[in-house]
Amino acid sequence: MERTDEDYMKLALKEAMQAMDQDEVPIGCVIVCAGQIIGRGHNLVERLHDYTAHAEMQAFTSATEFLGGKSLNECTLYVTLEPCVMCGGAAYNTRLGRLVFGAYDDKRGYSKFGVHAENKQPILHPKTEVLGGVMEEQCAELLRDFFRVKRN
Repeated sequence: MERTDEDYMKLALKEAMQAMDQDEVPIGCVIVCAGQIIGRGHNLVERLHDYTAHAEMQAFTSATEFLGGKSLNECTLYVTLEPCVMCGGAAYNTRLGRLVFGAYDDKRGYSKFGVHAENKQPILHPKTEVLGGVMEEQCAELLRDFFRVKRN
């Protein structure tokens, strides 16, 4: 039986919960190629003391190692929060085939920055298909709960 976007997003949410269990911002993702999960990731920024240790960066590394190459043009990234500009740039460089994300990031999401000001190129590769808002409420609620606890 073929899995749906929601099925894969549920797996990304499990990754996000692992991040939360480690007191990391709960963002998680999986990368799928030909129906197989080839990369997983969740935030490790606090644990590694590294601002580049985002969930997507972890998953890109494991997926390209799995494939033995740097191109992810036949892959889909499922991530619980809209990628930031850094992760969008990494997706561009991997030539990611498809991006599916849960919650929109109104402050730091790549789409808030539109296109690069000088060369008018989109942050994502022009061939990358994008679908946002998959299980948006569940993804957003996990983040709200995490920050609500942090603020109290």
